[in-house]
Amino acid sequence: MKKFSPLSIAQLTDIHLFANEYHQLLGLPTQDSFLAVIARLKQLQFGRTGLKTRSPLDLLLLTGDLSQDGKPETYRRLQNLLSPLEIPTYWLPGNHDNKSAMEEVLHQKPFYPDKAFECGGWNFVLLNSAVPQRVYGRLSVPTLHSLDLQLTIMGDAPTVVALHHPPFVVNSEWLDSSSLQNSEQLFAILDHHPQVKLVLFGHIHQEFYRQRNGVHYLGTPSTSIQFEPDSQDFSLDREYPGFRLLNLYPDGTWETRIERVAYAHELDLAAQGY
Repeated sequence: MKKFSPLSIAQLTDIHLFANEYHQLLGLPTQDSFLAVIARLKQLQFGRTGLKTRSPLDLLLLTGDLSQDGKPETYRRLQNLLSPLEIPTYWLPGNHDNKSAMEEVLHQKPFYPDKAFECGGWNFVLLNSAVPQRVYGRLSVPTLHSLDLQLTIMGDAPTVVALHHPPFVVNSEWLDSSSLQNSEQLFAILDHHPQVKLVLFGHIHQEFYRQRNGVHYLGTPSTSIQFEPDSQDFSLDREYPGFRLLNLYPDGTWETRIERVAYAHELDLAAQGY
């Protein structure tokens, strides 16, 4: 990697795959929408020539709700779908995931089970905010202590922290009841570690941005269904599935954009939950 070349990352979140590849989530076949996302990733990786030289994507970051049913066979399908890309892939669980099944399956290359690592001059810390049998998120005391320790050990290199649940409300009453329940404890730790530049999350199935004390908090659309922003009751949006691309530079600067894929399917807009 050249001295000033960026680390290129794709954040994929809220895939909601099923063990049965034909199952739908609120009228949307989640494997089909995910295949459309993978096709776009292949375009980014191989380019127009179709010849693989060096992948422009250095890393895939999967930020939870990878499965809707939490079955091992679902995670095996996820691994089979992404492995041909040959891009190092890191993951964390969401509220619909089965952490034990994830650990059982998602540990063979290109998947890595590490939750603290360095890549391209940046440090990464991945957090488990899922609470068993609950939709909302919470960071346990051991998780918070581990975060503080990892940030201390890793030093001053620019850092990304990732989790599933948003640490901010998003002006949607039904969604805000399932956000991170102890955000202030997370903020208290991040306030002591100015090397943290970005916090990435999913769960809200929509784009989101907030800045707090020099840290940029980015929410990312789902590769499946989208939630309507600023909706007080459960509501689906007609936006296309998407993911986030980031370029991280060694000096701590960064740039990002949302990619959406032209995948459309008739949704069950009368649905009341997921």
